[in-house]
Amino acid sequence: MTIPEDIIDRAYMGKATKEDAFELLDVNPFELFTLANNLRKEAVGDTVTYVNNKNIYITNMCKGNCGFCGFREEKGYILTIEEILEQVGQAEKAGAVEICIQGGYLPQLDLEFYNDIVKSIHTKYPNMTIHGFSPMEIYYASSLSKTPIEDAFSELKKSGLGTLTGTSAEILVDRVRKIICEDKITTDQWIETIKASHRVGLRTNATIMYGHVETWEERFDHILTIRSIQEETGAFTELITMPFMPYNNRVGEKMLRSGKFMTTGMEDLKLIAIARVLLNTHVDNLQACWVKLGKKLAQVALSCGANDLGGTLMEDQITLASGGANGEYLSPKELEWIITNADRKPMRRNALYEEI
Repeated sequence: MTIPEDIIDRAYMGKATKEDAFELLDVNPFELFTLANNLRKEAVGDTVTYVNNKNIYITNMCKGNCGFCGFREEKGYILTIEEILEQVGQAEKAGAVEICIQGGYLPQLDLEFYNDIVKSIHTKYPNMTIHGFSPMEIYYASSLSKTPIEDAFSELKKSGLGTLTGTSAEILVDRVRKIICEDKITTDQWIETIKASHRVGLRTNATIMYGHVETWEERFDHILTIRSIQEETGAFTELITMPFMPYNNRVGEKMLRSGKFMTTGMEDLKLIAIARVLLNTHVDNLQACWVKLGKKLAQVALSCGANDLGGTLMEDQITLASGGANGEYLSPKELEWIITNADRKPMRRNALYEEI
């Protein structure tokens, strides 16, 4: 099936519909990839970006009981400020320009704790971009501190937070959330939290974690929700598509017993391509997450609508805990080798997609 001209026209105008997305599932996938690749070229040219960054996990504990997560311990650690600063110093020496602060949500981790972390890093390493925390973490911490969510984000921004992560979104459909993360914030709470961060001037990425219990329609609903928020705030920097890792977690174990395995490479590429179509003129940057997809498929994704390879990472404990097998660090040299061998121009960026 050749892609109908009216779908192509709507894609270029930024008005592609959910019905268009369903039709694109049935066309020759290479026609779909070509359309997405052409839209990518028009939006961002032939430059492929990446960031030299390090993940810092402030804890390996979490109050949550998400069925998709293998990253939780009943008894574990919470890093001190001194330990966090030591890791930041190591990252700076290794050339990192961004620190991504991650962890679970715990009663011990209130808003004051997060502000102290951000302020300490920003004071000692003023040139280091702090990209951190999830909407879930700040929603929970602000409720512990009885602080309105917008005020919480204002405090964090004042302390030195550069950008907020768009994680804890998973699939923004409550049917799915009740199955995989029942005690997490609802779709509406996530949307209001992310909008609150945008209102105080914080930029965020957006994520989708797919390949578990959701349908294709629910994936499209999620992407269109991101588009709707972007139309209102304009503060999303990128969409990161993250296939579900079905190992060492409750949802994955049930999935594997049923005979269903991870998403296929073709499924991953179709989602990236359709995301490009649905988000065209709204969100310019689509990340092919090499730590989830693997280096080779991430490179192929650069011809299917993606224009970013994410970060060097210098640790990704969450993916490893869920059975990821693609490593936890890629050097800038290797990332640039992957990009140039896809006939693209590498560019080192920061969290705001500014050239470094």
